[in-house]
Amino acid sequence: MAEKKTFYITTPIYYPSGNPHIGHCYSTLACDAIARMKRMQGYDVMFSTGTDEHGQKIEKKAQEMGITPKAYVDEIVANFKKLWATLGIKYDRFVRTTDDYHIKTVQNMFEKLYNDGYIYKGAYTGKYCTPCESFWTESQLVDGKCPDCGREVTEASEEAYFFKLSEFGPRLKELLLDPEKNFLEPKSRVNEMINNFIEPGLQDLCVSRTSVKWGIPVTFDEGHYVYVWMDALTNYISLLGFMNDTYDDYEKYWPADMHVMAKEIVRFHSLIWPAFLMALGEPLPKKVYGHGWITFGEGGGKMSKSKGNVVDPFVLCERYGVDALRYHLLREMVFGSDCPYSNEQMFARINSDLANDLGNLVSRTVAMAIKYFDGTLPVEKDFNDSDNDLLEQLDALPDYVSDTFETMRFSDGLAKIFSVIARANKYIDENEPWKLAKDETAKPRLAAVLYNLLDAIRRVAILLEPVMPHTSPKIYEQIGADASNTTWESTKVRHGLAADVTVKKGEVLFPRIDIEKEIDELNKLFPAEEEKGKDLEPLKPLTKFDNFAALDLRAVKVLSCEKVEKSDKLLKFKVDDGFGERQVLSGIAKYYKPEELVGKTLAMIVNLEPRKMMGLESNGMILSVKYGDGYRVVEFDDSVLPGSDIS
Repeated sequence: MAEKKTFYITTPIYYPSGNPHIGHCYSTLACDAIARMKRMQGYDVMFSTGTDEHGQKIEKKAQEMGITPKAYVDEIVANFKKLWATLGIKYDRFVRTTDDYHIKTVQNMFEKLYNDGYIYKGAYTGKYCTPCESFWTESQLVDGKCPDCGREVTEASEEAYFFKLSEFGPRLKELLLDPEKNFLEPKSRVNEMINNFIEPGLQDLCVSRTSVKWGIPVTFDEGHYVYVWMDALTNYISLLGFMNDTYDDYEKYWPADMHVMAKEIVRFHSLIWPAFLMALGEPLPKKVYGHGWITFGEGGGKMSKSKGNVVDPFVLCERYGVDALRYHLLREMVFGSDCPYSNEQMFARINSDLANDLGNLVSRTVAMAIKYFDGTLPVEKDFNDSDNDLLEQLDALPDYVSDTFETMRFSDGLAKIFSVIARANKYIDENEPWKLAKDETAKPRLAAVLYNLLDAIRRVAILLEPVMPHTSPKIYEQIGADASNTTWESTKVRHGLAADVTVKKGEVLFPRIDIEKEIDELNKLFPAEEEKGKDLEPLKPLTKFDNFAALDLRAVKVLSCEKVEKSDKLLKFKVDDGFGERQVLSGIAKYYKPEELVGKTLAMIVNLEPRKMMGLESNGMILSVKYGDGYRVVEFDDSVLPGSDIS
């Protein structure tokens, strides 16, 4: 048996300076859809993602919170993994730059490049952007500010190691302009890289720091730590076992078929990363794709937590379904362009494409098969030339969808699929099954019409599966498809369903959304900046410091938690306060399941006099904050010990 062809696709590794938001989703969803399609096509796929956990911002945030950088990133990385699981992301490997194997690769690679003369020691003085962790030349600044984020830069100088990036300008230009390789897409990014960076003259790259200790140590020079881009970019080969003993997949999967990322980090992937690989003598990735940004609000702009415009993807998935969000983001983003996001836009897309077109086609067809043939079509059918237009459009669809998905043109591919779905709905109106059902002699023609519709649904559902992996199996079940006729290859087969196929009525795939009602609901969950705080309780009168000092606030560890019988509000806790165990009651049962709180470290007033609630004694008060229409407990990470004083 011949070995499967391999396919290696990567997302960028995300910087966990804050929890993930909808702006992180597009790269990962795009890669997941492509990886799913390639698996369906029979490829041995490696799909990687991960987190870039070192650097000055992480170090500073952890210091502000009084915890270690590792403790800080651990919690945020867990949230990234939770989001990917919620969105149905099926990655094969999740790399963290704090993983031992990655550290080993970076150190070995740094040492090799130093020994081979590509890295040298010097001192750097220049313009430095702290948020982007990037040095810039004067000519690269825009209005004296960072060209990537627009923030202020400062003069910085320190002893550092440098990579001889300046030597690779001609080779990088040749790579970018090679029409056969098409290394960087879209083409507009090629001109940007050449005109803005290569033509003015590439500067040697700072690859170590001495002022930041949260990083990978340089093995042969104590006090130096590997600078972020040599650390971060190396993830694509460290997770395959390059220069480490943990994995052994490098020869199998490298070079990567696709690196996918947002446009602001294209420079690092199309110039610095290939230069590193050239210096190592290793193959280059086949393709770098730099897509646009998801923008938000009337003025657009890159999605940013600091602007208060982040829509919670967990809430969107819970309210409208994972596949609806996956479909909307991939359908709306035109490759190479920014994509304005609005909830109204998503609701309109759900109602028009998913509820009216796809959902309606499935439910109408299944209902007619049940009504006219008790759910099982007869073998005898009367196909004729009037079926050809629909069938020919279906025949042309698989190759087009495959090509558009592989080139990040999801919007084009999905638009074409839904144009065929619209054609299938029109086919119903043209053939009027309800009229055919009244004529006994027309039953073979009626069976053919319904069969063509069911088979059309089968073929489009397969093509949609990489984007909507939870919905397609539901469709297969309703239309009587099975594993033998839901392969990618079977999308090219006419009449792929059994001749006597049996359908089964199922749930409504995509309920229509009352847009005005949903906007009101989301406005309550995500108030505009000017509305935030309007429902806050007024500040209480001033009090003496001694009154506050009399309260003993401590961190406590939840040992057990359960609902109080006959109470809708109360949870009963057993907590460790650092000196022993105690029981405390809290009225937060509407907002948490008991098992969600076990093991958490919470804030609590421990010196309140005991009081009885529902016949049970409560010794203290767990602190919580109002959050929307509910409450959230005040909690700490595991590095905070029970009994720690809160002041």
